[in-house]
Amino acid sequence: MSAVPAALKELRDAYDDRAAAIRRWRATGAPVVGCVGADVPVELVTASGALPVRLAGDPGRDRALADHYLGTGLDPASRSILAGLLRGEPDLDLLLVSNDCAGSLRLFYTVRELQRLGVEPALPRTHLVDILHLPHRTTTRYNRVRLAETKELLERWSGRRIGEDDLSDAVRQHDEARRLMRALRRLRTAERPALRGEEALIAIGAGAALPAGDHAGLLDRLLRAEADLPRHDGRRIYLTGSAHDGPAVYRAIEDAGHVIVADDHDWGDALADPLVGEPTLDALAERYQYRGPTSARSSIQVRARQTAAIAERSRPDLLVSYVRAMDEAPAWDFPAQRRAAGVPAVILEHRRYGELGDDALPLITGALGAARPKGEAL
Repeated sequence: MSAVPAALKELRDAYDDRAAAIRRWRATGAPVVGCVGADVPVELVTASGALPVRLAGDPGRDRALADHYLGTGLDPASRSILAGLLRGEPDLDLLLVSNDCAGSLRLFYTVRELQRLGVEPALPRTHLVDILHLPHRTTTRYNRVRLAETKELLERWSGRRIGEDDLSDAVRQHDEARRLMRALRRLRTAERPALRGEEALIAIGAGAALPAGDHAGLLDRLLRAEADLPRHDGRRIYLTGSAHDGPAVYRAIEDAGHVIVADDHDWGDALADPLVGEPTLDALAERYQYRGPTSARSSIQVRARQTAAIAERSRPDLLVSYVRAMDEAPAWDFPAQRRAAGVPAVILEHRRYGELGDDALPLITGALGAARPKGEAL
């Protein structure tokens, strides 16, 4: 087997079976910290000697008990995460929840209340990481205080002081993984992409349960074997809208002959930006404050500027906004995104979690009828 299939297989295995990575880590005797949302400072978790594991939902998971506690009017991805926690999946020593969206915040308060009432005593000890995203220096100072609190919490919990060398090494590892994620863009946006969108999603998302250094190593192996990767043809799609913590929607679009050359959610390409740089709490505070804009916490104008920049580098034939049911905010961005992208666009609203929907491919095909393939003569 060549290095390319081996690297892709290992990334896919890590993506599909996060429990295996957790078991390997536990065999070393070190603890595991669950992370909900992309605003949890994984660098501090790594520096404390624990493994940060970002929790994902599962569309096939039984959500009945979680729905009993959370109700059904919340994004099903958050409800699915709670359903897993209630079943003890994954096996965690601590849970850190970020305030990155309404679903994450509701999940945090629900877990804390269940623990307070003694209803679900097996739930892990849980803390909120309240990072804000306003473009002000006062916001940076607020975030630094929250990160200092998180650092002190991890030190008390682990019984281990996070020293300058610990933080420096952790920042270096996570930033290196992000640099390599950025390098994947070149493979996706080539004239004939060397990496499909689903493959990129999996390569990036494999880091959800791998130590940062291991993840960077696998990404580096994949990038070094670029010359051996197959090239893909098909109409180029920029996928925006709701986040995707699983590959089913990507697979359905690309199995129909299209290629997803860009996305902008925090389970995909947006996870790479920005880097931390200096190994300080101030630099960490700015990194998470200015993390890529999302519909839940950014203005329509900011999202439109982001869309224009991504469209310029990825040269899509079509902008597709996939909007999951109970996650309506992306639909508000779509008109401005459509104008900013400068290409035909289609919105797929009220989608079931993890499903493209039977009407989606005809809608995409119809919209592509208005898009002229690259290089086609006028």
